[in-house]
Amino acid sequence: MPRPPKRAAAAAAKLPLTATFLSLSLSLLLLPLGFVATHRAFSGGVAAASTPTAKRVLLEDDGHANAAAAEHAAAVERHCAGTLHRDVCASTLSAIPDLAQKPVRDVISAVVARAAAAVRASASNCSAYLRRPAGAGALRVRDRLALSDCVELLQHTLAQLGTAEAELSAANSSTSTSTSTDEESVAGVQTVLSAALTNQYTCLDGFAGPSASEDGRVRPYIQGRIYHVAHLVSNSLAMLRRLPQRRRRRGREALELEGYGRVRRGFPSWVSAADRRRLQQQQVVPDLVVAKDGSGNFTTVGEAVAAAPNNSESRFVIYIKAGGYFENVEVGSEKTNLMFVGDGMWKTVIKASRNVVDNSTTFRSATLAVVGTGFLARDLTVENAAGPSKHQAVALRVNADLAAFYRCSFAGYQDTLYAHSLRQFYRDCDVYGTVDFVFGDAAAVLQGCSLYARRPGPGQKNVVTAQGREDPNQNTGIVVQGGKVAAAADLVPVLGNVSSYLGRPWKLYSRTVFVQTKMEALVHPRGWLEWNATFALDTLYYAEYMNRGPGADTSARVAWPGYHVLTNATDAANFTVLDFIQGDLWLNSTSFPYTLGFT
Repeated sequence: MPRPPKRAAAAAAKLPLTATFLSLSLSLLLLPLGFVATHRAFSGGVAAASTPTAKRVLLEDDGHANAAAAEHAAAVERHCAGTLHRDVCASTLSAIPDLAQKPVRDVISAVVARAAAAVRASASNCSAYLRRPAGAGALRVRDRLALSDCVELLQHTLAQLGTAEAELSAANSSTSTSTSTDEESVAGVQTVLSAALTNQYTCLDGFAGPSASEDGRVRPYIQGRIYHVAHLVSNSLAMLRRLPQRRRRRGREALELEGYGRVRRGFPSWVSAADRRRLQQQQVVPDLVVAKDGSGNFTTVGEAVAAAPNNSESRFVIYIKAGGYFENVEVGSEKTNLMFVGDGMWKTVIKASRNVVDNSTTFRSATLAVVGTGFLARDLTVENAAGPSKHQAVALRVNADLAAFYRCSFAGYQDTLYAHSLRQFYRDCDVYGTVDFVFGDAAAVLQGCSLYARRPGPGQKNVVTAQGREDPNQNTGIVVQGGKVAAAADLVPVLGNVSSYLGRPWKLYSRTVFVQTKMEALVHPRGWLEWNATFALDTLYYAEYMNRGPGADTSARVAWPGYHVLTNATDAANFTVLDFIQGDLWLNSTSFPYTLGFT
C-alpha cells in the first residue's frame, strides 16, 4: 500500500457552533425587515413606519426571528455533535429549512443528497482532466489510470449514496408512527456509506507509489473535491450513530422473518424456490462452461462473464474447468448474483501479473476484480504472478456486497487479497503473500482460512494484514477466525531470518481482530508492526481472543493504546459472522458452510 500522509487524530475541535450560526441566522432573517423599513422611509411611508404600532410589530418580528435563529443554531449544534468535520457539517445544515423540526434520518438524507451532488461535480472534474489533449501537458500513463479509477469509484459512490437515500426513505415511510429504524436497515446504510467513504481515499491512493508522477501535478487538481465528498459522507456516518434503532431478532428468531435481507427456510426470501433447490445440490448445475480445450461454451473466463445476464435476480453459474486461464477478469457491478465454480484449488487457476512498478494502480492490478453484488466462488485459485520485486500486485479485489468464497486460494506477494469494501465472507480458503497480503476496508471475515507467509524480497518483513479504515464510524475491519497463520514452504528454510507480523495500520482507524486462530512460530513475539513511527497507534483497534499455538503468546505483545487482549466473550462476539457482517441474513443462500458464533 502507498504510505498515507501523517496526520493528527481526526477528532475535530469541539468548538460551539451556536454563536456563529445565531449571528448568521439573525442576519439572514432580519435582512427582509430592514429592507421593508428602508423602503418605507424613502417612499413616503415614514409616518406609518414610525407609529408605535409599527414599532411594536417590528419588535415582535425581531423576537420571532431571534427565537427561530436560536432554535436553528441549537439544531445545528445538536446534529453536528460528534462529527469529524464540524465546519462542513455546519455549512451544510445551515441551508436546510426547518432543521429544528426534522427527524435525524431526514437530516441524514439531506446530507447524503448534498454528498451525491458533490460526487457529480467531482466526477465531472476528473473526466474533464482525462479529456486533456496530447502535448506538453499530456497525462502520464499512471495518472491517466489513476483518474480512470477515480471516475469508476465515483460512479460506485453515486450508486451507494442512492442506496442509502432509498433505505432511509423506506425506513421513514414504513415507520411513520415511530422515530426508530430497524437495526438491519441502519447496518445496510452504514455499510454503503462506509464503502462510499473508502472509494474517495482509494481514488487518491492511486496517485502514490513507485510509478506515480514525481511532480504530483494531478492529485492537487482533484483532491479538494474528493475530500469534500469524503467529509460529507463522514458526517453522515457520524449522524447515523445517533439514529434510534429497533434491535433485530437474530439466529433462530430471524428465520421467522420474511422480506428483503431476511431469512425463510434457511434462505433470504428473495431467493426463489428453484435457486434454493439448486444451491442445496452437491453438484451445482452450470449455466455456462469455460474450458481451455474448447469443450465448453467459451475458452476464456472473461467471455463467459460478458455473456452472463445483467442485473440478474437469480443465481447464474459459470463452471470453469481445470486449466490455467491467463487473463484479467472483471465482474462488473451489473453482473449480480454470479457464481464461479472450479475443479479445485490449483486445478482451476486464473492468473495474471499486473503491478504498480509496471504502471498499474493497486486498484487496477487485480487478476480478478469483483464488483457485482452477491458474487460467489468455490474450488479455484486466483494468482498474481508479478513477484516480490514488483511491489503492489493484487490477485483478488472485492468491492461487492454479500460476496462469499469457499475452498479458494489466492496467491501473490504484496497485497494479495484486496478486501476493498462492503460485506465479504471467506471460508476454508488459503491466502499466500508477503507484505500486507490481506488488506482493504471491507467488513470481512475469514473463517477457517490458512494465511501463509512466503519468502519476501531482500530486507522486507512479512505482514499478514493492513486494514484501511479511515473513519471511526465505518463498520469495517478484518476478522480472522479459526484457521491458522503459518509459513509457506519457501519461507521455512529462512524462517529465522525473516520477521513476520499479524498486521500494521494502513489507515488511521485500522481495525483487525484474530479470534480462535492457530498461530505458528513464525509470528514475532510483538505480534504487530508500526506503519510509520507513532502513526495510528492511539486510534487503531487491534485485538486477539483465544488464539493458540507458539505464536499466540501475548505476554510480549506491543503496548499500544489501541491494542487489546480480549478476555470477555461478549466483547469478542462483536466480531463474529453474526454481528460483524450480519451473516444470518444472507450466508444461507450461498450453500457454503459457516459458523455464526465461536467455533
